[in-house]
Amino acid sequence: MSYYYGTSAYWNNRYEDRATGWDIGYISTPIQNFFKQQTDKNLRILVPGAGNGWEVESLYDQGFQNVHYLDFSALAGQNFKRRVPYFPGNQVYIEDFFEHEGCYDIIVEQTFFSAIPINKRASYVNKIHQLLVPEGRLVGLLFGIPMFGDHPPFGGSKEDYTELFANKFDLKVMEWAYNSIKPRRNSELFIHFIRK
Repeated sequence: MSYYYGTSAYWNNRYEDRATGWDIGYISTPIQNFFKQQTDKNLRILVPGAGNGWEVESLYDQGFQNVHYLDFSALAGQNFKRRVPYFPGNQVYIEDFFEHEGCYDIIVEQTFFSAIPINKRASYVNKIHQLLVPEGRLVGLLFGIPMFGDHPPFGGSKEDYTELFANKFDLKVMEWAYNSIKPRRNSELFIHFIRK
C-alpha cells in the first residue's frame, strides 16, 4: 500500500519497512559541534521531524534537559521512547508540526525541511518564526542541491533559502558544511538563522 508523503501513515510505513535512509544513527557532526559551543543548558530546544531522535537523545545526554522531541509518526515516537526510556514523556510530541504550540530558544533542522511538501515551505518558515522567541535561532542543515521533484527529500539552493527565510530571519550563517558525513559531503548547508 502506498501513502502520500504528507501523511503520518506514509512515515509510519517508512519506519515499519525500515526505509529510513536519511537516518544516520547518531547526531550529525555539524549540529553536535554547534551545541558543544552552547554553555546555557537551560535552552528550550525543539527537534521537529525527530524520527529516531538521535539529536534529542544526544542533547539530553549532554545536559540540555529542556530539549523536546516532535514527530508525525507514532511508530518513530515509540522507537525513540523504547530506546531512550529515561527521556521525559511530557517532552515527546506525536503530532503535526504545523499544529504544535510552544515557545523555544532554538529549533534544530535535520532532514525535516527536506521531507515536507514544497508547497508548505512558506508555512514552515511562518511556523518556525511563531515557535521561536524573539532572537530565537533555527540551527541545522538544509540540502543545498536539487534533489527529487516529486517526493522527499527535496533540495534547494542558497538563493531559494534566502528568498524564503530573509523576511523573517537574520541569515547569520548559511554555508557549506565542512564536516558533513561522507555521503552528504558537498550537499549540506549549515544554517544559523536568527528570528527577527
